[in-house]
Amino acid sequence: MNTDFLAHPAEEVAPKLLGSVLTCKTPEGTVSIAITETEAYSGEADPASHAYRGRTPRNAVMFGPAGYLYVYRSHGLHWCANVVTGTDGIASGVLIRAGRVIEGQDLARKRRGERVESPRLARGPGNLGQALGITAEHNGADLLTGTSVVLSEGEPIPAELIRVGPRVGVSKAHDWQHRFYIDDDPTVSAYRLSPRAKPPTGV
Repeated sequence: MNTDFLAHPAEEVAPKLLGSVLTCKTPEGTVSIAITETEAYSGEADPASHAYRGRTPRNAVMFGPAGYLYVYRSHGLHWCANVVTGTDGIASGVLIRAGRVIEGQDLARKRRGERVESPRLARGPGNLGQALGITAEHNGADLLTGTSVVLSEGEPIPAELIRVGPRVGVSKAHDWQHRFYIDDDPTVSAYRLSPRAKPPTGV
């Protein structure tokens, strides 16, 4: 994995990240997940993006350069992991929505709950962050040359297995076809329309 791979608009990078591996190393141990679902956010041109209204201390990492981790807290409960993409100075990021735990399953289950089934350990962005051990301290981590959180190449996903659909749980621009996932993969989260949004055509 290198900067050139990520230095493109989020909607171009998001499907290419499927199959890549995200690893988080903490004092508790290491957990790695193979990415199975992503969602692209296009910065100031995207009403659903945290960067829609411009740069703030909270979203500064989103403005680049590419190859860093943007972490935010969802609903005051869960930490979500985003890969910064695109051109330095222009906000762009890919939310990692789901993955399959390929290393550190015992630790991921300890964090998520002993009764959680394997496919659900990192199913959904909040669960994924919890399984990996992502926290606010990881915001701004260098994914390409750092050591705490690392993004690396995995098994390529054939194009015929990649599906595209509307984004999950957002009320604005929810019908943008910026969600990418591996077809028929049990770790992929279920589609959920925000109660504040009108159903997109065809869903």
